[in-house]
Amino acid sequence: MTDAPLAQITAGCLLVVDDQESNIQVIGAALGRLGFEILPATGGAQVFQRLAVRRPDLILLDLLMPEMDGFEVCRRIRDNPVWAEIPIIFLSSADEKGLIVRALESGGVDYITKPFNHAELVTRVRTHLALKKARDELKQLAEDRDELLGILAHDLKNHLGGMDMSAQLLRDRTEAMADPKLRLMAENISHYSSQMLTFVKQFLANASADHGLNLKTEQINLSDAAARAVQQHQQAAKCKQLVLRIVLPPNGMLVEADGAALNQVLDNLLSNAIKFSPPDKQIRLTVCPPGAKYVECQIQDEGPGFSENDKIGMFRRYGRLSARPTGGEPSTGLGLSIVKKLVLAMRGELACESTLGHGATFAFRLPRALLSL
Repeated sequence: MTDAPLAQITAGCLLVVDDQESNIQVIGAALGRLGFEILPATGGAQVFQRLAVRRPDLILLDLLMPEMDGFEVCRRIRDNPVWAEIPIIFLSSADEKGLIVRALESGGVDYITKPFNHAELVTRVRTHLALKKARDELKQLAEDRDELLGILAHDLKNHLGGMDMSAQLLRDRTEAMADPKLRLMAENISHYSSQMLTFVKQFLANASADHGLNLKTEQINLSDAAARAVQQHQQAAKCKQLVLRIVLPPNGMLVEADGAALNQVLDNLLSNAIKFSPPDKQIRLTVCPPGAKYVECQIQDEGPGFSENDKIGMFRRYGRLSARPTGGEPSTGLGLSIVKKLVLAMRGELACESTLGHGATFAFRLPRALLSL
């Protein structure tokens, strides 16, 4: 971000729009001698001719003009993604509060009344150019950061995946050996490589959700998707001596959803239920139709439940809950954040009901498909 004083921000191209050429000349004289390049336009049609040839750094726009007023010019500029981020300062002899509010709501960043003070005009132009430069630099920094993190995360995932597989093979080989220290080291390598791989995978999923979800909704049988998810988690539940049950309606339930996103929602919620449940407990997944518009899926566990403070922050990224995994599993604090983003992106709803010490029920609703089975 720039820390240069406003007096040093003099370079830039300004599009000055006014139906009175004399006003353009006055503005041009005030700003031109400070190093600004002035592009004149006497009406809306000429504005778009100028913009088609060159993108200015800032626009000074007269509000009241014949044929096309400043409101309409501003609206059309904001509707075009190529020009949408150009700062627009309205200029007008009208100082009615209603007009000023309307001008700012239409997309203007500032409003200067005529006749204007030259020093005020120069300062406001420099201020908004400095703000625009700062926004551009922040945007570029964010893009550079995301690109770097994406590269690192993908490379880490590939390397960690290979390390995790090797660690599991090593652990399996050392189980039959008599040396307890060797077995412990192999178990530690396998455990921590698995934790790192889980974190990187969820980090990537969360980053993808942050950058806009490109979901393709279609009609999906929620009952079938739930049954597959339960089947995939049966072995993990068995290893922790948990009973994983499923209750489905007789004819299935069609919803509007993205298949990959729905699978990820079910995977995260079932994984969490298994992760936080102590042995010899039951986890129940139920698909039920709560109304004409939605189909609901509930995942109920008999774990430690959540406190009121947990409920406040449970869907935030990297949120830490009072409950801890019962089998030493990794907990990144990203799973529920991802679930909420995906459910909302599919035009659904997500809720949690829980009392500390008495388990938890996560329920998500998705729009019912128009056709029924």
